[in-house]
Amino acid sequence: MTGFSRDLQPALPEDAAVAALAGRIWRPEMAGPSVIAIRDGQAIDITRSFPTMRDLCETPDPAAALNAATGENLGSIDTILANTPTDTRDLGKPWLLTPIDLQAIKAAGVTFAISMLERVIEERARGDLTAASAIRAEVTKLVGDDLARLKPGSPEAARLKEVLIQQGAWSQYLEVGIGPDAEIFTKSQPMAAVGTGADAGVHPASSWNNPEPEVVLVVASSGRITGATLGNDVNLRDVEGRSALLLGKAKDNNASCAIGPFIRFFDGGFSLDDVRSTTVTLKVEGEDGFVMDGSSSIARISRDPADLVAQMVNAHHRYPDGAVLFLGTMFAPVQDRGAAGQGFTHKTGDIVTIAAPKLGRLVNRMRPTDQCEPWTFGTGALMRNLAKRGLLGSGGSA
Repeated sequence: MTGFSRDLQPALPEDAAVAALAGRIWRPEMAGPSVIAIRDGQAIDITRSFPTMRDLCETPDPAAALNAATGENLGSIDTILANTPTDTRDLGKPWLLTPIDLQAIKAAGVTFAISMLERVIEERARGDLTAASAIRAEVTKLVGDDLARLKPGSPEAARLKEVLIQQGAWSQYLEVGIGPDAEIFTKSQPMAAVGTGADAGVHPASSWNNPEPEVVLVVASSGRITGATLGNDVNLRDVEGRSALLLGKAKDNNASCAIGPFIRFFDGGFSLDDVRSTTVTLKVEGEDGFVMDGSSSIARISRDPADLVAQMVNAHHRYPDGAVLFLGTMFAPVQDRGAAGQGFTHKTGDIVTIAAPKLGRLVNRMRPTDQCEPWTFGTGALMRNLAKRGLLGSGGSA
């Protein structure tokens, strides 16, 4: 596959004309990134007002601040998108980046009943893909597959925990799935995520892995939820299944965190209630002709998004540059790609499309982590670039 620029369109939400949308692009002539507003299909550089996306997110009303900001019109966002795919990019022209920068990148795990069961299966299989099918049947028989109505931390959940312990079926994943404390972990590092059109990484040591299509909340340092975007929490099921202590290796790899295409800020036409009713769709298209479709409905989440954010940011956990939070997914692919009972795993060249009507489309091509563009532009590089451009302290909260 030589390129997939055609698959990046449309990237904008269905109601983009009324949406408060912000993103980031790389400007080659500046040798660095700019924050943009998307208005009437045009990319407006507002970096003079907000040197970083973090600065915009920290304002009292990011949607209003975005709408009020003025700047240089860089042309059609479609033109920029067409130049974004890694393998066909003209390095002399702008391309789209992930919309976040200095925010901590966090994720909530085991937030849906079906994903909780799949994590239990991974744990019992000890990373052995061939054993997963039989264990899946065993675990479902023990705990059932209709746990979505069970409120985590409730007396009913506590009683179920006691029963499962007695049966020898308790798991660390059930602990965070139905216990009082959510699993909140670090998915990636600030500045390390990739955006739409970029290659996304799968560690070549993994033989059992999958995409995780998720809504990603954008959260200010105060804990206020300011907006949302889409994300792919690329997961190495065999690595995490061997040991939960390998979570960092299973999650935090080069290019293994995709977020985008844009941040949609909350305003009168889009709120947390819209997130709560969002269904995220997934399509995987392989060079071998394999196609897989799936979806994940936030309405079926076990913990409310606001509760997850409150467990992430509070008096005990501070993020002065804000954070983004993957909400988890109910999608756990078990569709056989090869031999019966082998389930799904990625192959190099897979095109993964994650979409939601009010958040747009995030598209990535899967490649081995060491063949993806290496992450070299970090926080230090960003600060030096902004200083050279005379932008530090020029706007927002910088």
